[in-house]
Amino acid sequence: LQAPTIHSTMPANISPLSQVDPAAELGSNVTIGPFCLVGPGVQLGNGTHLDSHVVLTGNTEIGDNNRFLPHCVIGADPQDKSYEESDTRLLIGDNNMFREGVTINRGAEKEDGTTRIGSRNLLMANAHVAHNCHVHNDVILVNGVLLGGHVHVDNGAIISGNSVVHHYSTIGTLAFVSGGCRVPHDIPPYMLAAGSDNPSLKTINRIGMQRAGMSREIMSMIQRAFRMHFRELKKIEDVQQHFDNLLDGQLPQELTNWLEFISRQINGHNLRARDPAGESAADERCVEDSQNNPSSPLPIRHAA
Repeated sequence: LQAPTIHSTMPANISPLSQVDPAAELGSNVTIGPFCLVGPGVQLGNGTHLDSHVVLTGNTEIGDNNRFLPHCVIGADPQDKSYEESDTRLLIGDNNMFREGVTINRGAEKEDGTTRIGSRNLLMANAHVAHNCHVHNDVILVNGVLLGGHVHVDNGAIISGNSVVHHYSTIGTLAFVSGGCRVPHDIPPYMLAAGSDNPSLKTINRIGMQRAGMSREIMSMIQRAFRMHFRELKKIEDVQQHFDNLLDGQLPQELTNWLEFISRQINGHNLRARDPAGESAADERCVEDSQNNPSSPLPIRHAA
């Protein structure tokens, strides 16, 4: 058998009980334990470690210093009935940990055909990332988390065990979703969401914001904005105007991000800003609202 391509002066440590395709590209100091399968389209970065019983397949590019524990299946075909077996991609960054039984699918032939995992993420046992998802950086997916297709999870977010996220939903920066949630819509940045079915927003994710080094002043502003919109039911435009007046238009970036996220979410389909099902419906809603109820309230929001 021809040896796999190794781009390094330090040979890879490959168990003789594993099968590595000759067309696979391996970086330096790669370790592949027993009973692993590495396919021809796979690129493995420096220092990456496969413990045992790991399958890497498809057009899959993996960065440096990633670790895969037993029974991970990474880069398999998307579970999408419209998929026509084209050469879609999976891109993974650096310094990620993939615990036992994690599955990640390549993109379907939609958007740019790519599933993306950033860097420094922890995907715990039996987590699943579906086609065309984008998990950014410093994210934690706890045991049994299931991401539907096209889900985005922004930097520093945590999704607790056995939660499921509806396709096209976005989990915002530093958001925290509690365990056992069915998440059918976007979760705004910096929020703590809880509740087994259609979780409600409880408060800001104070601990996560503190760990990220956010100042107390900015945290207080975001908490005030949360109370105005979700407790006092003020329109997001009025919340924006309040802070524009208070701060002479010089809003901190974190607050601006929060306000813009909410605005996009409100205009999305079923509170999912990126759901393409809402693009055709948006114009119809505007016409209907203007005809039937010019002063109609915002979509129903869920806050405890």
